[in-house]
Amino acid sequence: MIDKESAEHYIWGDHCDGWYLLKQQDLLIIHEKMPAHTAEQRHYHHRARQFFFVLSGQLTMVLQDKVHCLHPQQGIEIPPLSPHQACNRSDMAVEFLVISQPSTQGDRENIDTDDEIKAKA
Repeated sequence: MIDKESAEHYIWGDHCDGWYLLKQQDLLIIHEKMPAHTAEQRHYHHRARQFFFVLSGQLTMVLQDKVHCLHPQQGIEIPPLSPHQACNRSDMAVEFLVISQPSTQGDRENIDTDDEIKAKA
């Protein structure tokens, strides 16, 4: 059995929290919390398919240049090789689950602004 209190905790991005609920090579489930007005770096995964599911607050997901606003009990699938960025543009924290298959460990490629410009040229 696992719960948030006993789960392995980590800090990421701009004072964001994460808890590993399941950490296996073939499946990763994490609970994440983003404070108000924070964002992760735009990136993609070579192999991992992800599903983000909002527990509380509002999550803005930029997926291949399209903006999706997710509310509690809503989710979005992120296919492999799809540039995406999770953002919290609200005044309250957002909490969500991220399910990745296989694990995203060593599978993330950050996208620099220069790389985006080059890719579009």
